[in-house]
Amino acid sequence: MTRTILLIEDDQQHRLMLRKTLAKAGYAIITANDGKEGLRHFDSQIIDLVITDLIMPEMEGLETIRRLRKQHKGTKIIAISGGGRTDPASYLNVAKLLGAAHALRKPIRRKELLEAVQDVCPLD
Repeated sequence: MTRTILLIEDDQQHRLMLRKTLAKAGYAIITANDGKEGLRHFDSQIIDLVITDLIMPEMEGLETIRRLRKQHKGTKIIAISGGGRTDPASYLNVAKLLGAAHALRKPIRRKELLEAVQDVCPLD
């Protein structure tokens, strides 16, 4: 059975790298540039896992996680961040408190990404 991942990332280069890594591992990938676009995709398709950046224009990742948790409590989420005005660890800690299963700091190693994804959304 194919698993579908919604990848929300505003940086095109990073999004393409993550998409390629996850597709090569056997996942179907839907991409979004920000949280607003991601929520539209989530509401119109069956999504097994959401991977979201935290610092983005339009709707940032913490708000996206909060809304997903409110509307779809069982959603599996992995948060990713390279920082912002403060240390990325603070954003990632908040993401964990909001319900992200994993919080990964950019730059993300491929092995680290795939281990986190397999943990919450294993391929059968």
